[in-house]
Amino acid sequence: MKQFMDKDFLLETETAKELYHNHAAKLPIIDYHCHLDPKMIADDHRFESITELWLGGDHYKWRALRSNGVDERYITGKDTSDWEKFEKWAETVPYTFRNPLYHWTHLELRTAFGIDKTLNPDTAREIYDECNEKLRNDPNMTARGLMRRYGVEVVCTTDDPIDSLEHHRRLREEGFEIKVLPTWRPDKAMAVENPVAFREYVSKLSETAGIEISNFEDFSRALQIRHDFFAEAGCRLSDHGLSEFYADDYTDDEVESIFAKVIAGTALSEEEISKFKSRMLVLFGEQDADAGWTQQYHYGTIRNSNSLMMQRLGPDSGFDSIGEFNTAQSCAKFLDRLNSKGTLAKTILYNLNPSANEVMATMIGNFQDGTVAGKIQLGSGWWFNDQIDGMTRQMNALSTLGLLSRFVGMLTDSRSFVSYPRHEYFRRTLCNLVGNDIEAGLIPYEGFEKVRVREMIEDICYNNAKQFFNF
Repeated sequence: MKQFMDKDFLLETETAKELYHNHAAKLPIIDYHCHLDPKMIADDHRFESITELWLGGDHYKWRALRSNGVDERYITGKDTSDWEKFEKWAETVPYTFRNPLYHWTHLELRTAFGIDKTLNPDTAREIYDECNEKLRNDPNMTARGLMRRYGVEVVCTTDDPIDSLEHHRRLREEGFEIKVLPTWRPDKAMAVENPVAFREYVSKLSETAGIEISNFEDFSRALQIRHDFFAEAGCRLSDHGLSEFYADDYTDDEVESIFAKVIAGTALSEEEISKFKSRMLVLFGEQDADAGWTQQYHYGTIRNSNSLMMQRLGPDSGFDSIGEFNTAQSCAKFLDRLNSKGTLAKTILYNLNPSANEVMATMIGNFQDGTVAGKIQLGSGWWFNDQIDGMTRQMNALSTLGLLSRFVGMLTDSRSFVSYPRHEYFRRTLCNLVGNDIEAGLIPYEGFEKVRVREMIEDICYNNAKQFFNF
């Protein structure tokens, strides 16, 4: 029986071990999509406890706690202590066997705190106290210190167009050695399904951009002003959280009319909403292409399904799921619109539903144009897919239908400063996948090909992202 999580964790063959330990393990991390709070980085935040660091805002863990019958007061409640919340998590961990949370929990304990014990009710108090002692007294156990500990080179946060980016500016002025770059996330600028909220957003955008917005042309100009502001702050990527792609036909007059209608506070029809979103996706795509950015599309989720808990806790609280949307045709039409105008930027497509892996793996091949290697990317296993099976399925689809060698690799998509072991998890999975192929005689491993395989591992883990995003 193999020891739990030893140095060769997830590595089944000698070749896999050699690829990981000699070529993947020590490479820096480029985390090109995350949800870290830039203020916490700028302040070099020191965490009050392991509960704040580990359980605050982690809806992956919240879902597991609820599934284990834990009362909400021990998850998001204000009347329970940090220890009580941690204790409930420790009681839940032994019930997470075969869930990636079990592996992540112990990878994070080991890599962040040097704790090589399994978390369970018997060890809970000891681990809680040891973690908190290190968080209080170790000068390196801060937001920045943890980033340094994991060898992070670049992180790209997720930011709204009206954000001041003041914390990014502080970090740049202070000369923080890790690049902390903003990412343009303009979802609210196309959310016309809620006229009241959209009108409030337009008002804030008008104030931030410094221009009066009275029509769609003004609206577009205000967004361009903010887009330019983000570019000056070092932004190199946009990100769009979609349920599905929008590619309806529309005219300029229709879009202007829809904008006027929603600004007046009038509810739109489903057709009008879809037309407006279709126009906005094109506008965003054109702006990104003009700036030389990479555009990312995270699609396929049903968000905030539990309306009762949405009212109580708000979004991003653990009540989202994989959606079933037939978006292949609309995605193709949208990308073709941009491509036909010469305004298709470098693009990453992330599908949340793993049944669409092959769909999107073939979609990206439609718009490769030879100007950039891997210009259109199949994004890494995302959200419910950032575990062994999900990552393997994504890489198998890309390998079979595209070029795995040109893949820009993993990201955390996380709000946690100890989520970087997800890169290790990915790198081990990648090396095991390739190592097994080599030992099965599917890939040669001598001479030129041996060098190429090793380069491929290093490229996917680090080099491809560094070159692709022009950091």
